[in-house]
Amino acid sequence: MDYQDLARKTIEIEAESLHALTKSIDIRFTKAIEQLYKRSGRIVVSGIGKSAIVAKKFVATLNSTGNRAIFLHAGDAIHGDLGIIDEKDIIICISKSGETAELKVLLPILKARDIKIVAMTSNEKSYLAIQSDELLYTPVEIEADPNNLAPTSSSIVQSSMGDAVAIVLLHRNGFTTQEFAQLHPGGSLGKKLFLNVGDLCSSNLVPRVEKQTAIRDVLLNISKNRLGATIVTHENNKIAGIITDGDVRRW
Repeated sequence: MDYQDLARKTIEIEAESLHALTKSIDIRFTKAIEQLYKRSGRIVVSGIGKSAIVAKKFVATLNSTGNRAIFLHAGDAIHGDLGIIDEKDIIICISKSGETAELKVLLPILKARDIKIVAMTSNEKSYLAIQSDELLYTPVEIEADPNNLAPTSSSIVQSSMGDAVAIVLLHRNGFTTQEFAQLHPGGSLGKKLFLNVGDLCSSNLVPRVEKQTAIRDVLLNISKNRLGATIVTHENNKIAGIITDGDVRRW
C-alpha cells in the first residue's frame, strides 16, 4: 500500500469534483444570489450530518463577510427550533441526496410560512430541489473513498459552493476592507485600521524619578512599572529626560 499515492488520488478526485462544480455555475446560481441579496432578514443554513458541519462553516463565512446568518440543524428544526426562523429570513438547505428525511418534514412547513428556500444538492431531481425556490447545484460523480460512501468530494464541493456564494454576496453588497476589519477587531487587519497608540498604554501609569534618585531605585522603578523606562524630573517637577532599562544596566 503506497500512502502517498492514495493521498494524491484522494486529492485528485476531490479536485476533479471542484472542476465539475465550476462548470455547473449557471443562471440558477445567479437567481439564488439575487434571492439571497434582496432578503430583508437573515440567511439560515440547515443540514444533517456532514452537511450540517459544512453549514456551520458556511454560516461563519457569511457572518465574517457582512451577511447576517445563523445555523439551524434540520433535526432540531422539526423538534421545536423552527421558532428561530422569521418570515423575513431565507433558508439554504444542504443535502447531497436531496432526500434527507428531516428536510422532507421541514420543507412543507417552511413553504406554508412563505419562507424562501434555496436548495444546495447534488441531485437536481430530488425532493429538495423540486420543492425549493432556487437551486445551488453541487454535482458529485464519486466520493474519494473506495466504497464511494464517505462524504469527501461532496463535502469539499458543498464548502466551495458556500464560499462562492459568500464572496459573490460580498461583491454584491460592496463590502469594504474597513467593514471587514470592524468584524475582525482581534485580527491583524483590525488592529492596523483601528488600534491607536493610546490603546496600548496606560494613561494612569507614568513612572518617574527625580534627578537625585539612586540608580538602584531607578532600576526598581523601571522594573515595577514594566514599561522599560522612566521619566526623570527636576525638583520643580519639570521633565529632565527619560532613562531606559538599558541605560541603567550599562552602569
